[in-house]
Amino acid sequence: MTVIEARNLTKDFGAKRAVDSLTFDVRPGIVTGFLGPNGAGKSTTMRLVLGLDRPTGGSVTVNGMAYARQPAPLHEVGALLEARSVHTGRSARNHLRALAATHRIGRKRVEELIDLVGLHDVANKRAGTFSLGMGQRLGIATALLGDPATVMLDEPVNGLDPEGIQWIRSLLRGLAAEGRTVFVSSHLMSEMSLTADHLIVIGRGRLIANTSVADFVAGASKKLVHVRSPRIDELRSVVAGLGGSVSDVADGLVEVGGLTAAEIGDAAAANGIALHELTPQQASLEEAFMDLTRDELEFSHAEAPA
Repeated sequence: MTVIEARNLTKDFGAKRAVDSLTFDVRPGIVTGFLGPNGAGKSTTMRLVLGLDRPTGGSVTVNGMAYARQPAPLHEVGALLEARSVHTGRSARNHLRALAATHRIGRKRVEELIDLVGLHDVANKRAGTFSLGMGQRLGIATALLGDPATVMLDEPVNGLDPEGIQWIRSLLRGLAAEGRTVFVSSHLMSEMSLTADHLIVIGRGRLIANTSVADFVAGASKKLVHVRSPRIDELRSVVAGLGGSVSDVADGLVEVGGLTAAEIGDAAAANGIALHELTPQQASLEEAFMDLTRDELEFSHAEAPA
């Protein structure tokens, strides 16, 4: 079973601690989203996994072994950290062929990936002329070249159009369904809510959540319920008596805070108040993320450097 294991992983750059005692596992068969505000340490953590930076403390392994010790790393871990890290004078096809030669991967695999990522029509063009979206597709092809058991992608949807975003979503979920370990960062919360099964969230280099998407959202959702009733004024008094709050949403529709839908329904029934709507409100992944990481921003909008 291929798994990424980080134990007390720490990285300092001079006086700045970029990664602070991170401990987590990334397991196969699911898509694990890696979230955090800008400057949280996501990219540095991924570089530590790949041995591109040396940890100040702690350790990180893939399948029980440091990445640098893997005898055939492209078969173990396929990574996309920077889509522009290509020889700009080479064509997409030759870029993939050069990497494939290091692991004795045949040209058939290269052609399969060119078709998979949608670069067939531009495969012989120099990579330096590619748009951001085309560069992302080439980077994803590079990550998948060795048919790896673990796939790790940093912001893979950058530059992709809506069709491309839907494609990468299906690709990641398909890879996980095959039993692979899929670890992906993104700043698009709406996309993570559709793609990820599990979340690892960090702020200022520290772990602040390691949970399923459903539990993450549920934990951040407040007790807010939309209630519609023809006797709304009577309901206000009942809710106030139970310690809840009421705010108007529309004519005959209010938002009740501090009470569950069951508590409101039971109280209304006990007082003979008819309800025409009783709808619990759930936070979106973006709302949950912003609520959890509000105090972890490196810069607020007011403090951000020019």
